[in-house]
Amino acid sequence: MTTSDGMTQDAPLIPISLLTGFLGSGKTTLLNYLVAQPELKDTLVIINEFGEIGLDHLLVAHSQDDVVVEMSSGCLCCTIRGDLKKTLKDITWRFAEGGQRKFNRVIIETTGLASPVPILHTLMTDNFIASRYRLDGVVTTIDAVNGMDTLDRYTEAVQQAAVADRLLLTKTDLADSTALAALQARLKVLNPAATQVLSRQGQVAPQALLNAGLFKAAEKTPDVARWLNEEAFSDTHAAHGHRHEHKHDHEHQHEHDHAHQHDVNRHDDHIRAFCFSFDEPIAPDLFDEWLSLLVGFKGQNILRIKGIVNLAGEDKPVVIHGVQHIFHPTVTLPEWPSDDHRTRIVFITHDIERSVIERSFSAFMQAQAIERDMLERKKNVW
Repeated sequence: MTTSDGMTQDAPLIPISLLTGFLGSGKTTLLNYLVAQPELKDTLVIINEFGEIGLDHLLVAHSQDDVVVEMSSGCLCCTIRGDLKKTLKDITWRFAEGGQRKFNRVIIETTGLASPVPILHTLMTDNFIASRYRLDGVVTTIDAVNGMDTLDRYTEAVQQAAVADRLLLTKTDLADSTALAALQARLKVLNPAATQVLSRQGQVAPQALLNAGLFKAAEKTPDVARWLNEEAFSDTHAAHGHRHEHKHDHEHQHEHDHAHQHDVNRHDDHIRAFCFSFDEPIAPDLFDEWLSLLVGFKGQNILRIKGIVNLAGEDKPVVIHGVQHIFHPTVTLPEWPSDDHRTRIVFITHDIERSVIERSFSAFMQAQAIERDMLERKKNVW
């Protein structure tokens, strides 16, 4: 059965790539290149910011309302000045002919001055959008020449980098090799799991940026290992600890050794990235209670959560994905992707130490043990 918006009941969800990055980091240059590539021919580009349209190949000028244009490459472009949620709902039927959608992928370019978190909230909370779309990944552009200074000066740039699935370093052909290596090392500590991709003159293979989500576009089988990338966090704890040790003498270092001012910086000191895991299955109600209380008290400081969970009494794993206090509906996988049945949860946090997460979980695990002991005693009595 085909719906009025060109979707069939069993149609795969439309992947959305969220393109973010600070002002001048090369988002528009990147888009100009990507939309001309055959891999993105059936792509709808949404530019979620005010001002003039910056893309080339446009056939129609802008107006006061939503601007929808078709590019000579075959891509579509929609510049919104209103509600993103409404736009995502409308495009499914506005761009359908003969019961078929004219696009198979969406790229949303965000404003360079804002956090991508509100858009992630929109993708996760609206039932209609969740039934039509899925987040393919967050791509953040980083200026290889000015990236260090931007990260030092703007918390928004740090947050954009922290929540990314792909970090695209632009203008690498203009950057000093030593400075580029230092920037890459800094980004590795800030967001260990994000794949770093180097771009020259805005050119990059589309495949390097796409399929960053749990599911690949053409496949129904999830790739949990790639999505979590937990191996990237093996050295994170030590790296953050080393950085934290020097936090108190940062101002002295900044004043007397300008050459090393980027080794420690006040914005990055607030970000923690780590993978938290445990071996034993956990009762579903206990896990829900722990996670609900955690995000209830600390939600504004939890930038992103991704994980695969082993629930007691269930033979299939559950995948969770959250941004701050908002969670995407859980996904039950058809089977465990490997023999490793541990619960593994990746946290990207702001001003929340790993120890806080560990202590809260330990308290709930103790509660679970006490509850089990009480049940056993009741059984023995009866």
